[in-house]
Amino acid sequence: MDFFQKIAEHEQVVFCNDPSTGLKAIIAIHNTTLGPATGGCRMWPYRSFEEALEDALRLSRGMTYKCAAADVDFGGGKAVIIGDPNKDKTPELFRAFGQFVESLHGRFYTGTDMGTMPEDFVHAAKETNFILGLPEEYGGNGDSAVSTAQGVLYGIQATGRVLWGSEDLSDKTFSIQGMGKVGSKIAEKLLEAGANLYITDVNDQVIDRFLDKYSSERNRIKVVGKNEIFGVEADIFVPCATGGIINDDTIEVLRVKGIAGSANNQLLDRTHGDVLKEKGILYAPDYIVNAGGLIQVTDEAYGPNKDRVMKKTKAIYHTLMEVFSYAEKNGISTAKAADTICEKKIEERKNRNNFFRPDKPPKWRIRH
Repeated sequence: MDFFQKIAEHEQVVFCNDPSTGLKAIIAIHNTTLGPATGGCRMWPYRSFEEALEDALRLSRGMTYKCAAADVDFGGGKAVIIGDPNKDKTPELFRAFGQFVESLHGRFYTGTDMGTMPEDFVHAAKETNFILGLPEEYGGNGDSAVSTAQGVLYGIQATGRVLWGSEDLSDKTFSIQGMGKVGSKIAEKLLEAGANLYITDVNDQVIDRFLDKYSSERNRIKVVGKNEIFGVEADIFVPCATGGIINDDTIEVLRVKGIAGSANNQLLDRTHGDVLKEKGILYAPDYIVNAGGLIQVTDEAYGPNKDRVMKKTKAIYHTLMEVFSYAEKNGISTAKAADTICEKKIEERKNRNNFFRPDKPPKWRIRH
């Protein structure tokens, strides 16, 4: 019974085991009120089964809120594969994973996440129709990091509108944690807007490549250590790496006016949203800010259309302004405001999205 208490919020949890390929995976479906569940599939060398399950449950719940905020007619889900992405990947493993996804008959759509690449799911797509985020040559919308980064920029502009009354980012200072696929693109956009940057990453080569590319702007870029980034004085902190980085320890040293970045689950605990409010730091809820990638991959269900994706991604700005306004009006944290707005949307649409049934896949199923 302890297990069922642990998954009490979730509709379904599937354990996937294929000895012939070494596949060990978990698919967590949190809520399908708004439509079939969707969420990326990450591959990570988890230290234990319990750690992998906790990650799947936590991330799938977040996807329910993220889908509601982005208004994409999907519910929340997540998949995790237990394994080292640098050693354990094989085409056969992903084909086996695709078979498990297919066995859910459209209750769950998935694609790339941390530790996986779009090319991995080309193999999975040979076994199931329910894959999103494929490369362009396989009918997908292409690199979702582009739309994610653009959405974060809109989030930063909305945060700036509240903090200093303008979307102008020139001469403002941003501290960016994580210079990977998304973080580096955000940094590029901020430099183009005339901003100053503090940057950090656990991988020195990533930093070196960025500095080489923008050597002419070197006077506006300062590299700091991975722990130093929390204490630098900046206008907005832009977390683009791992989750849980807004916690008791980091909040104590933060010297910023706002937080807006692409990392998932930035608050270690929901109560940290209240602590940020008390400290006067404006938090842009991460699942709204980083929704550009979700918008892009779910758009594939209707047939790839980049113009439609970018138009919908721009709505991130307006959604955030609604959250900021609601929080101010009700005297609550922006984290609570975002959750409340999403929960109301889910409740209001309980009887509206009945087009989906497990035995009848959505009519916009687009491949074979």
